Amino acid sequence: MTRRIHAALLALGAFVMVSARAAAQVAATPVSQPTAAAAMPTSTTDQDIEMLRADIRSKRKQVVAANMSLTADEATRFWPLFDQYTAEVRKINDRRWAMMKDYAEHYHTMTDAQAKDHMEKSAAIDAELIALRMQYVPKFDALVAPQKVVQFYQIDRRLDLLMNLQLASLIPVVNPTK
Repeated sequence: MTRRIHAALLALGAFVMVSARAAAQVAATPVSQPTAAAAMPTSTTDQDIEMLRADIRSKRKQVVAANMSLTADEATRFWPLFDQYTAEVRKINDRRWAMMKDYAEHYHTMTDAQAKDHMEKSAAIDAELIALRMQYVPKFDALVAPQKVVQFYQIDRRLDLLMNLQLASLIPVVNPTK
């Protein structure tokens, strides 16, 4: 099973890396720069990003399904709650994406207050995601065996870490001007 999870994570990681790189390049390119990315129509940017995020969500479900050893009865109970959980995760990630877009927009002109605000929002989003996971543990626990809940938690967390690592590698670290 570990090899299967590792292979699935690598496949998802490659997909995320390509998708996130394209998304970050569009979001992080200031409109005033004369680059090919800046010349892209802005009306498709958010739509393209949403399509990439939908693909990532789809792949995430595939990875979880491939690595969870659910019986037919457990699957019938598990997947509706999984869909509910991922809908709530999506809301948190929508805020994360909005925060990243704002960061990219202000990267070259970021003030100390904006930098601090970004850090606080980022930490709050991370904490909110952890709290959501912990809120869902007893709900999943009521549907499947505790070891399968832990298995899901580990897979979900690894996928989240992988995606965040890929996204973080594309976002420049603040460059203090003082």
